Amino acid sequence: MNFGNIMLLKKSGEMIDERGGWCSGIVFVLTAVLIAACTPTEEEEITFVLLPDTQTYAEKYPEILEAQIDWIEREASNIAMVIQQGDLTQNNNEEEWRLVRNAFQRLDDKVPYVLAVGNHDMGSEPGKFADVRNTTLFNTFFPVKHMAKLPAFGGIFEEGRLDNAYYLLETGDYKWLVLSLEFGPRESVLTWANNVVADHPDRLVILNTHSYMYSDSTRQGPGDYWRPQGYGIGKDTAAHAVNDGEQIWEKLVGKHANIRFVFSGHVLNSGVGTLVSINDAGYPVYQCLANFQEGVRGSVNGGNGWLRIVKIKPQEKTVLISTYSPYIDAYSEEKAHQFHIRHAYLESGNKMSN
Repeated sequence: MNFGNIMLLKKSGEMIDERGGWCSGIVFVLTAVLIAACTPTEEEEITFVLLPDTQTYAEKYPEILEAQIDWIEREASNIAMVIQQGDLTQNNNEEEWRLVRNAFQRLDDKVPYVLAVGNHDMGSEPGKFADVRNTTLFNTFFPVKHMAKLPAFGGIFEEGRLDNAYYLLETGDYKWLVLSLEFGPRESVLTWANNVVADHPDRLVILNTHSYMYSDSTRQGPGDYWRPQGYGIGKDTAAHAVNDGEQIWEKLVGKHANIRFVFSGHVLNSGVGTLVSINDAGYPVYQCLANFQEGVRGSVNGGNGWLRIVKIKPQEKTVLISTYSPYIDAYSEEKAHQFHIRHAYLESGNKMSN
């Protein structure tokens, strides 16, 4: 595969190629480095599995979600964590929540998993999406008292609510903080998240939230469809005011040297976007959108079981991202869904090394 001549330039915190376009495409060819706890002394491979919007499976194709969970169960010993990107359900009703809960609880004590709240997972009643910030059903079917007993659970923002939570994970020589934030996180949530990240400077941070990247490989902002501000919760103010992707970058992600990845779903169109940005400390942040739900161009069966595999190979200084469907037992060959971050290295966070 010819990745072209991509060079890294710093302009408003973004990576651009030598033709002046955003580095939004298939491959991040980097001379910069990733950050991590320390240099590994022996071969180590770290695998995260990303499950974007499962909503159509909950509504129409439960067998596809079951196929994904079947595969994760079989591969559990090789997976560090499963990270779900929100919109667990389509209609936020008890039937769909029961189905989703039964599927994910098969992973209890087998592999750590993280869930995000999407706009379809909140509302005043089934079928009303994010008109108000009501996540009663989510927290009924995934109660904190249950989730807190599972591996890697760290803590929550609000008592009795899993909407905003963090997880602490160690994989060999590497220490991780996985931060999962609600759809359109409130100002008060971002303040909490900043404190959580600051309290764990020795950990690589993965931010997981439903709405962040847009399908043009920029962060979601004014003029984009499906911004949190366009829903009922967008009318909230002060500490309850919502934030879109660009605001999350400015108020949280860009401020911390150790936030390294941001994963999101939600957006339709092509359902894919990639971006590398330089944070205030001079380190790269790898930001990816993946969404396969019904409504995304080319979607079959509400996503056909596609999930993302993020495989980190520290000694090779490489992060491989592939897209696989256990339902049809196939890998996507589309360049937007299979790429790698090369010349990547995991370091302590106080300095950059080549």
